[in-house]
Amino acid sequence: MLVALGFLMVAVFMFLIMSKRATPVVGLIAVPVAFGIAAGAGLGIGDMITDGIKSLAPTAALLFFAIIFFGIMIDVGLFDPLVKLILRLVRNDPMRLVVGTAVLAMVVSLDGDGSTTFIIVTSALLPLYMKLKVSPVVLTVVAGLANGAMNIVPWGGPTVRAASALGISPSDVFVPMIPSLVVGLVVVLLFAVQLGYSERRRIGTLELTDERLLVSAGASLRRAGTGSGGNGDAPRTGGGSGDAGSDDGGSDDERGFVDGLDPERPTLRPKLLWFNMLVTVALLVVLVMDVLPIPVLFMVAASIALTVNFPRVKEQQEAITRHSSSIVSVVAMVFAAAVLTGVFQGTGMVEAMAQWLLEVIPSALGPHLAVITGILSLPFTFFMSNDAFYFGVMPVLAETASTYGIEPVEMARASITGQTFHMQSPLVPAILLLVTLAGVPLADHHKKVLWRAALVSLSMLVVGVVLGQIPW
Repeated sequence: MLVALGFLMVAVFMFLIMSKRATPVVGLIAVPVAFGIAAGAGLGIGDMITDGIKSLAPTAALLFFAIIFFGIMIDVGLFDPLVKLILRLVRNDPMRLVVGTAVLAMVVSLDGDGSTTFIIVTSALLPLYMKLKVSPVVLTVVAGLANGAMNIVPWGGPTVRAASALGISPSDVFVPMIPSLVVGLVVVLLFAVQLGYSERRRIGTLELTDERLLVSAGASLRRAGTGSGGNGDAPRTGGGSGDAGSDDGGSDDERGFVDGLDPERPTLRPKLLWFNMLVTVALLVVLVMDVLPIPVLFMVAASIALTVNFPRVKEQQEAITRHSSSIVSVVAMVFAAAVLTGVFQGTGMVEAMAQWLLEVIPSALGPHLAVITGILSLPFTFFMSNDAFYFGVMPVLAETASTYGIEPVEMARASITGQTFHMQSPLVPAILLLVTLAGVPLADHHKKVLWRAALVSLSMLVVGVVLGQIPW
């Protein structure tokens, strides 16, 4: 009965989430409570949920203060110089533009929010794509790949979900996977070079075969390179013929930058740029060294950033309020997940389901379950949400793998390698925002991105296996 109830609970939860009949928070609370009572938990369900909340409290603290910290860094302008630098380096070269898109997306993705990344990248760079006649599909592909690879950072979502579902530390999952992340980012950059070179050849061929286009493109390139023309107003949906504005003076690069990050916003702290950079670098270095728990690191860093950048109490309150919607939604999801994990463990469902899987999976494949999980994470997370996969499927797989001596943390590492592929799913709101801002049909985006995303994910899995972080 526990096996049937467990799988039925997962199925109901996944159906409610994927059909959008319930939010993840409601689904994570209501479904397990109902099935826990059906499994005979009775009043003991309160203790089960409380145990789950205790285990996930550090994860909630990590997300709370990580969102605040990186939100503040964007507010005060830490990433503004990088955007300006990339726009200067791009000049009129499609190759540089595409590689710059990848670098910018990687850096901004440090905040763990795909929507923020795509808004900044498209607002800052789409005008140049239009002016240089580079296909905006290339922008969505490169930005999507970069953000997808970076999505495994501990405060980004999937790593926290995997850790929460399996009751382990996010740092134990993420830190050993840093080499895999580095290789994944290198593969993304190689794809950016390949796409940029392809666009450079395509645009060059068009110029040589169409004299009228040669004159038009040449004028646009000169204006983009010298900053003597165009106001660079970003087309919000990627429409238009390519020229972004009229000749009324001002640099296209700087105007495009204005569209993406308002240089007049009152939260800017240009005099504190170096301080904020040192704090961020120090935070990331200490995080990798793993000398303190990640939640503690972000709590300290967020308090320092708030105190120095916004010394007045009112300013600190406003800074936190600006990011409150993201904080509430993510932290609520974590505490709601405690209900599902608590009921799963407390009622014995996960053990019963794992035992059933152990009986149906061929014994020859059992020792390779971590690698199998990494491969399955591509289609599973593409066709279902991260919530459904990590809270519904992963606990069962991890419990089954434990019988073969595979640790839950190793299963968690394997499961996050499919995130680059997952981020291209139409179930991900951020990718829908990206293609909408760039004016690109989702089908066109998928034609170019899916096989590349699969290769990035598989390369991260292979590196994890080779280095021993994921057992073969």
